[in-house]
Amino acid sequence: MATQQEKRETRRLQRVERERAALAAERRKKLRGYAVAAVLGVAAVAAVAVVAVGDGGDSGAGQVAAEGRGGGHVHGLGVNPADGAVFVASHNGLFRAAPGDTQAHLVGTTGKDVMGFSIVGPNRFLGSGHPGAGEDLPPSLGLILSTDAGRTFRPVSLLGEADFHVLRASGSRVYGFDGSSGRFLASGDGGRSWTELPDPPGTLVDLTIDPRDPDRLIASTDSGLSASSDVGRSWRRLGEQIALVAWAAPERLFILDAEGEVAMSLDGGRRFRPTGRVPGEPVSFMAAGNDLYVALSDNRVMRSSDGGASWSLRTQV
Repeated sequence: MATQQEKRETRRLQRVERERAALAAERRKKLRGYAVAAVLGVAAVAAVAVVAVGDGGDSGAGQVAAEGRGGGHVHGLGVNPADGAVFVASHNGLFRAAPGDTQAHLVGTTGKDVMGFSIVGPNRFLGSGHPGAGEDLPPSLGLILSTDAGRTFRPVSLLGEADFHVLRASGSRVYGFDGSSGRFLASGDGGRSWTELPDPPGTLVDLTIDPRDPDRLIASTDSGLSASSDVGRSWRRLGEQIALVAWAAPERLFILDAEGEVAMSLDGGRRFRPTGRVPGEPVSFMAAGNDLYVALSDNRVMRSSDGGASWSLRTQV
């Protein structure tokens, strides 16, 4: 017969197990706000994707048709250093909003389902995706590059071998998560060659690079935040936050959770303090200089110049 102490210990263990289960359920709920659309939904998108690698021009019937559909699900954001234009990579194409333009317009004549979008320099964009109707290309485009602000793209590497859902770059350093194989890869030569790295601890939600050190990363997964200081070869756990991540300046790391709460860290992610809230459901998050940008589920793109305390409409697709 169990003693009182044994009964108390049993109740304690049961309580701990319930708390763990509740925490796991909450993590799964938050993760679905980001990862289901980015990871599971992409598999369906791939079957009907309409990316056109190598298209040119900025007007015509294809542009009108794609703009009429709207942007669809937003995959990523970027600001072109050449002219300050905001680019929105979505299921229905790559859209551009010039400074002061609150309505983004399709780039090129055919909608592109540009995955893993990342701006790496003036008019120089990286992406991934899937061929459109009539394209004689493999289902997965690997890494693609544009040097003309998104009007045309060409394959760089892993054509037919990789489908990058996350791409982040700093100089010639590129990191990518291949959604088709689950591989986490790094390149030191702009994406021409790759090294497979150990996966971050958990299902990857988002990734950001320290502006001061391209070897230093913060990864957000379904198990929380982790940091790497050696190009992703090893990881150190930071906390249990499940969030989109953006490094706005060398000393300011931001996270944005599924409820729209923004928080900032001045010590590389060890401690965060709340700074504000976005006005809707976030689907993509980035920083450019001191500004923060967020794409919402209703395809508005909002901008904050005060660390997330207030937001204004930048553009919509």
